[in-house]
Amino acid sequence: MLEHPEQHVRELTILKTIAETLNQSSDMVQMLQTTLEKLLALTQLETGWLFLAGDKPEYSMMADRHLPPALTWEGKKPMRCGDCLCLRMYWSGSLTEPVTIIECERLHNAIKENWGETHQLTHHATIPLTVQGNRIGILNVGSPGKEHFSESELALLQSVAYQIGTAVERARLYELREKQAVSSMARFIVDYYAKATRVTRYLWKINDLNRMYTAIVEQLCASFDWPSVALITAEKDDELYLHTLCHHGVTHSPMKPVRKSTRKSGKGEGIVHRAFAEQRVVAHEGPVRVLPGIGPHPHSAALPLTHQERTFQTKESIGVLFIGRDSVPFSELEMEILEMLAEHISLAIEKICIYYEWQELLLAEERNRLARDLHDSVNQKLFSLSLLAQGVRERTLIEDPNTAEAIHEIGQLAQETLAEMRSLIWQLRPFGEASGILSSLKDYAEKLGIQITFLMKELPELAKEVEEALYRIGQEALNNISRHAGTNRAWIRIAREGSNVFMKISDQGRGFVPGTIEKKQRSLGLTSMKERAEEINGTLSISSEEGMGTVLTVTVPLQARKEGTDE
Repeated sequence: MLEHPEQHVRELTILKTIAETLNQSSDMVQMLQTTLEKLLALTQLETGWLFLAGDKPEYSMMADRHLPPALTWEGKKPMRCGDCLCLRMYWSGSLTEPVTIIECERLHNAIKENWGETHQLTHHATIPLTVQGNRIGILNVGSPGKEHFSESELALLQSVAYQIGTAVERARLYELREKQAVSSMARFIVDYYAKATRVTRYLWKINDLNRMYTAIVEQLCASFDWPSVALITAEKDDELYLHTLCHHGVTHSPMKPVRKSTRKSGKGEGIVHRAFAEQRVVAHEGPVRVLPGIGPHPHSAALPLTHQERTFQTKESIGVLFIGRDSVPFSELEMEILEMLAEHISLAIEKICIYYEWQELLLAEERNRLARDLHDSVNQKLFSLSLLAQGVRERTLIEDPNTAEAIHEIGQLAQETLAEMRSLIWQLRPFGEASGILSSLKDYAEKLGIQITFLMKELPELAKEVEEALYRIGQEALNNISRHAGTNRAWIRIAREGSNVFMKISDQGRGFVPGTIEKKQRSLGLTSMKERAEEINGTLSISSEEGMGTVLTVTVPLQARKEGTDE
């Protein structure tokens, strides 16, 4: 669990809202003004302004919000004339990361010249605006009396600045389209940009990652009439796999590895691996077999896809977008637009990842709240009921033994229910990814008083969703052993067998007659376990013999991954 989940949810909400705001308009001034206002409202800061700057001494204020009177003197003259420490740092190249500016120079001059009230605004954060490594301006935000910005605040503002930089570049491309609409090249740009805009607007409506991957290749193929578009994802240890492919209008997801070229073949590194390793757009002219399942195209391009890490300090690779076509080479202008298109696709994918993480945090918070409520209310009342039953039994034991026995049964029932309630509260806790499935199951078994033995040397590699599903199934199986098996010993084995991963949980308890499984499904919780297995495309089976114990087996198929083709 995160140490401050509420703060993380707030940061995710800010990034999601800013991304949506930037995507709503192509007019640069309106977009920047709306975004600045939204950012200040979400971060609860009061004042802000944004400069776009070129070479010294060129700069212009594009947006501002709640400037103090001292900075609005004579039509905001203090913000339009002269320079300041922020801009001098920007022009000198020393402003490479967010900083806190102490005693703002423009405010100092306003006080010196008696231009008006500053409303006690003295300090502000200055964040460089960049796109593709190029500096384009400065974002300044602050509040009266606020003299320090924490590292997390500056990191969040830097992430917002990355989004603004990308949106500014998009708006500049849009303005370029408007200015050059007369020439044939301009018409080409307009058409190209319009197609890219339609694709990105469509993708921003999707909130499912698998659907997103399919939509990316299908929309690009259909919109640009490209014969081949492929999405290559980076799996564990940066191994690249052909995830989704649209080839001449047919889409499929082969999940085949993309092998690197070998020295023996005499060929250089393929464009897919080069784009991934160097994090830049790479084009190639001349027929070459680049990916498994895709015939050689005379012209091809590979675009890296990235997303922001949780710390907002660095970018992490998602994979590569491959485009193959047969008509003409990719022009330099096309490559610039494609690079911007890749940025927008990366943001759309990042938005879904943020959405997933947000949902997980909300679910974890709701589970914790429910567990606390059960512990504080129902749990305590059951405990009080068991104590009350014990006291009443003691008072009636001599006078009315039959009533005392009934009250004793009530107390026993309360104790059993209390134990089950504690088990339920434990199950509501989020799955501990850090400790892993084996440690988590061992901890849970100890809570139930079950001695567990693992029959394996090492755990096979499992996807996150598979590991959590097996953990939840294991919880329910151990719960059933505790309730029904009449034993405190259990054995667990998780292993890979061919194209499957299986988990076996066995005991040597009382068992049951196999013919009665269907009748006992609901009482034994088999329905929920089967549903969890089906969610990961797996199957669940149970074998048992009365007096000889029970064996529960979950089998999950792995996607077949065949050897890829040399680039």
